[in-house]
Amino acid sequence: MKAFYCHHFVLPLPEGHAFPMAKYARLHARIAAAAPALDIKLVEPPPASDEDLLRVHAPEYVQAMSEGSAEPAMMRRIGFPWSAAMVHRSRRSSGGTMHALRGALEGEGIAVNLAGGTHHAGYARGGGYCVFNDAVVAARYVQSKGLARRVLIVDLDVHQGNGTAELCTGDDSLFAFSMHSARNYPAVKPASDLDVALPDGTGDADYLDALARHLPEAIARARADAVVYLAGADPYAGDRLGHLALSKAGLAERDRQVLAACGRHRLPVAVCMAGGYAPQVDDIVDIHEATVRLAAAHARSLARPAASD
Repeated sequence: MKAFYCHHFVLPLPEGHAFPMAKYARLHARIAAAAPALDIKLVEPPPASDEDLLRVHAPEYVQAMSEGSAEPAMMRRIGFPWSAAMVHRSRRSSGGTMHALRGALEGEGIAVNLAGGTHHAGYARGGGYCVFNDAVVAARYVQSKGLARRVLIVDLDVHQGNGTAELCTGDDSLFAFSMHSARNYPAVKPASDLDVALPDGTGDADYLDALARHLPEAIARARADAVVYLAGADPYAGDRLGHLALSKAGLAERDRQVLAACGRHRLPVAVCMAGGYAPQVDDIVDIHEATVRLAAAHARSLARPAASD
């Protein structure tokens, strides 16, 4: 299985910034150490080009991000100070999801982006630590290559993917399914194709029951050729920005449910990490690492020859 990485393209942040930038390098280090045993190939993705981004985002927004000419209010909404390094990293993160989805569709069945999940970026704006919407950029990329007609985005970050919802509205070739904390960011949540809003304190049993009921609906309605799965670490009980109460074991079971459903329906899947804001960065990395390990196990199951009758 391929795992795409861009941790070494560091987004420079002021001291004390709330975004856990360190998680990416720590996750890469863990996956690199385990890669031989897990049969993982680590790959640096190319950056998303202007052509890739302009399938999804407004020309004036891509230009403003690329040149550093965005209004201060826009950058406050994103939550990062502008820098050329921020833009390049965001392009690499999108490139990781693009090439993970392409590889999954071209016969690998599954691939992982060790970053990505930037679902608050809309057509002409960013937001919530998201510059470009990598999931939709990836979907449009594989559509442009003739590899898929329809793509399902399964968003299990704790926050609703408002940018993804906006970008998928009115387009039957994209289906956005978001299961998230009802009272969390963003304040305004445009409708996804399927939204499941959960009350504060939802734990493992209720969360997994909701997923078991609604994921089959999303798959049936999407009629997709492939899936982009946002495996957010922020539904974790210890997350500073979460409001939900899943355990690490519960989050692993969530991932198993999603990957098993993709397997049953023979859906290629690109997995990206999305959010995670636990006070201890290693808790976030534990959750992401478990996701990657489960994805690698899924890849091995796909590689096994079918049992003869």
